[in-house]
Parts: sequence; structure tokens; C-alpha cells
Amino acid sequence: MARLPRLVIPGQLHLVMQRSHHTHPVFRCDEDFTRYLHFLRELAATTGVVVHAYALTPEQVFLLVTPSTQTSIGRLFQALGKRFGADYNRRHGRTGSLWEGRFRATVVEAEVHLLNGMRYVESAPVRFNLAEAAHEYPWSSAAHHVGRCTDGMISEHSLYWQLGNTPFEREAVYANLLNQPLPSALQ
Repeated sequence: MARLPRLVIPGQLHLVMQRSHHTHPVFRCDEDFTRYLHFLRELAATTGVVVHAYALTPEQVFLLVTPSTQTSIGRLFQALGKRFGADYNRRHGRTGSLWEGRFRATVVEAEVHLLNGMRYVESAPVRFNLAEAAHEYPWSSAAHHVGRCTDGMISEHSLYWQLGNTPFEREAVYANLLNQPLPSALQ
């Protein structure tokens, strides 16, 4: 039976998640995280996917992105699966897919849910007890959004700019939001 197509709306915000097989760690060392982010940065640009927020946990990938075409997200994950998967398998002496089926994606109404979507993605390491504060976790974009570092992969969504007139104002407002509990529906 053919797979049902995903709902992807070009130019709209999407929450994308990918989970490892049986929750076995895919990212086992710093090099795994670093290489995945390298491939993500490179392939997002070539497939027409704008990355607004991300977090990599040992077993999952969380992204908040805007695709330029209906096929952009699928092409990104297909290319990531080939490039990172082959690289990972070669380095770790293994074979086969790293991921549990297809990635999951949902359209997000940016005007209503952008900031909560960013907080959901970037606070994943805190929810999984990998860090005490989201901005302390090295494999997410939280440090970028609170002004601790600059991440060249991140393109700020236009609605993020409404948090303040200067980068410092936006970072301070977002840092305060990031420290607030998520709405119960997102936990």
C-alpha cells in the first residue's frame, strides 16, 4: 500500500520530530551530534528548509522549520538519512537505518504558536533531564536565542523579531519565556 502524503505547506512553520529505533541512542558522542548538525546545516540550505529552532537528544531530533516547497522537508530528511546514516554506520561499524520509520511533521500556526513551539523544541533536553537549563545544552539552538552564542544555521522567524527592538531585548524576553513552564498541552 502506498504511503499517505504528509501535509506540508510551503512558507508555513512546521514542527518536525524523528525518533530512533526502540529509543536506542543515535547520538552517542559529541562527534555524532556535531556531524549531524553539519549535515543539517548544509542540506537545509540546499533543500530549501529554513531552520528556526532545533534540539538533538540522544534518541530524538526536534526541529522548527519553514519549507520553501511541498517536498523540501521530505528531501531534507531523505538526504540526512543517506548522508548522516552512512557516515554514522561507517564510523560505528554498523548497518541499517537509524530511525524509527518516517519523521513526524505537523503544520504550526506561527502567529499563535511560534514561541511555544520554540520553547517546546529547545526545552526538550530539560524535559529529558539532559540539562538543568535549556541554554546550557550544547546541542540545541536555545543558547543562540538567549544571546549566549551565534548559530549560523538559525534564521529568526519574522514573528520572533516582535519580541523587542534590539537583539538584546529579544534575547532577554525569550530567555524569560524559556524559563517559564510550558503549557500543559505541550508537556
